Amino acid sequence: MEDEKKDLTEQLEEVAKEELVVEETTKKEKKNKYKEKIETLEQEVAQLKDKLLRNAAELENFKKRITLERINDRKFASKNLVYDILEPLDQLNMIINMETDNDVLKNFLYGFKMLNDKFYEVLKNDGLKEIDALNKQFDPKYHHAIEKESIEDKPNGINLKVIQKGYMYKEQLLRPAMVKINEWSDENGKNK
Repeated sequence: MEDEKKDLTEQLEEVAKEELVVEETTKKEKKNKYKEKIETLEQEVAQLKDKLLRNAAELENFKKRITLERINDRKFASKNLVYDILEPLDQLNMIINMETDNDVLKNFLYGFKMLNDKFYEVLKNDGLKEIDALNKQFDPKYHHAIEKESIEDKPNGINLKVIQKGYMYKEQLLRPAMVKINEWSDENGKNK
């Protein structure tokens, strides 16, 4: 009986050892699964943090862009009005520069000149600036060539005449100056 007890005890010990081995293996497997799950979750958290930071930066850039657009909208709000006023003012300018011998008409023209000058003064105070084009080098950003002439004693590409004044409104081009430019060449000794 004692042998049986010993055998039974040994068997119980072996079963207990096997259970311990199985339990340790199960614990290691669970531990590995948890480690994998933790790594996966850490990667997901890192991706979400990155996405959050990118979204926050995008939102900040959007706010700055909207603020800048609002500032520019306010700054250039009267740009279209100023542009529309320029044509009648150009016509008024031609009228007041008309030559006449009639003294009564000269007085009227002088009064209109004062009004015209006052309009331009108000527009200049708001940011209107005339483009200086006469006898300047042609610049396609600010000048629009509508005529050309060939005068050899003047430099090539110079604006000879301003046909219609051009204007800047604040730092934006409102209307290019319409100019007559000097254009010539010395090809084969002939002006072509």
